Amino acid sequence: MSWNRIALTLLIAFSFATVTGYAKEIMKISEDELIIRGLLYDEYKAYENSYQVYKKLYNNTGAEIYLFKEASSALMSRNHIAESISRLKIWDKKNPNRLEVRRLLIPLYLTIRQVKNATKEAEYLLEQSKEPMDLDLASNSFLYAGKFKRALELLTRVYETVPREEVLLRMTDIMDEFTGERKKAIQLLEAHRRMNIVSNDVYFKLLILYQKEKNIDGVLETYKALYMQDDDEQYLTKIIDAYVYKRDIDGAIAFLETNQDRDDILYELYKTKGYFSKALLLVDKLYNEDKNSKWIAEKGVLLFENSEDKNDKKMIEDVISHFEKAIELGNDDSIYLNYYGYTLIDKEVNVKKGINVIENALIQQPDNMYYLDSLAWGYYKERNCTKAYKLMKRVVDEEGLEEEEIIEHWNAIKQCK
Repeated sequence: MSWNRIALTLLIAFSFATVTGYAKEIMKISEDELIIRGLLYDEYKAYENSYQVYKKLYNNTGAEIYLFKEASSALMSRNHIAESISRLKIWDKKNPNRLEVRRLLIPLYLTIRQVKNATKEAEYLLEQSKEPMDLDLASNSFLYAGKFKRALELLTRVYETVPREEVLLRMTDIMDEFTGERKKAIQLLEAHRRMNIVSNDVYFKLLILYQKEKNIDGVLETYKALYMQDDDEQYLTKIIDAYVYKRDIDGAIAFLETNQDRDDILYELYKTKGYFSKALLLVDKLYNEDKNSKWIAEKGVLLFENSEDKNDKKMIEDVISHFEKAIELGNDDSIYLNYYGYTLIDKEVNVKKGINVIENALIQQPDNMYYLDSLAWGYYKERNCTKAYKLMKRVVDEEGLEEEEIIEHWNAIKQCK
């Protein structure tokens, strides 16, 4: 029979026959074709139909392989469980001490929540076998029975023989949730990941355990390892978040300087720490990458902040020219408008123009106290004392007298006549 004909026969049977009808149909099919059908049903995960096929084959031949495959299909379909257990027990009386029966009875009993019987079968299995697969299987019964230390002991023996990741993850779940050995679980996971190529599941489990332990250094190092493995943007964000949480901005800077993946974040961190000379070295590179006029305005900010002499006329001219170029290229971000306008006012380059620029910034953010402070300072420079006092009073009432510049402006404006 060709493959196409076999597949067609399967599809027709699967699509149009009821289970009862199909059970009657297979009574008329030869053993060879039943074998082929059973294998195909397994492949297509049609376990109810494969169960019927293997049951028929076992009834006809008495061959143990069909009984075991019948029980496996029952297990996969989660149906006919009690009947499969009964048929296996009958066969077991005639053929005692067969490992295959124990291996099938344990999951069958667990499927119908007969944990006591499953545990009994697990003890029988452990008497006959020390194979890792059997220790692993038996551990499930003890886990369901709440015998967590026994389950963990069996899985530990499995892992020591065959150090598979999935076994380790089950062990660490038990250690975390049931046996109070979270720190030991972390040690095992860390040792495993350093000695093996591991999936993200190991890292995610480590993250959960480190978070439960409130170990931010562990979280940080795990995200670093994830980032080195996957180069995923979300992990880089988590790394920076962890450094910020630790208040270790220099650590974040050192990491980004080494990896050179996010110069935009590195730039912001330089500014946060006041490393303006380093930021200046980076700002031209950022502009060349995307030609965003924002970086021209940023350079204006940096030139001023990095200058030792804040009244240097050449420096001020350079700062102003950068803001004007950025605005000419279409940048109207209120942050830069305020900085530009305040520079024009405070350095008395063009107070009137500075006030106009600040007013444009306030169109975008009318209640921004810093912008209102700048505008009040502009009125003060024009000797418009009433307007200056009214605005500055509003700023002080809102922000208080915590910042040095606000204190300076308030004291000066109160004396304005």
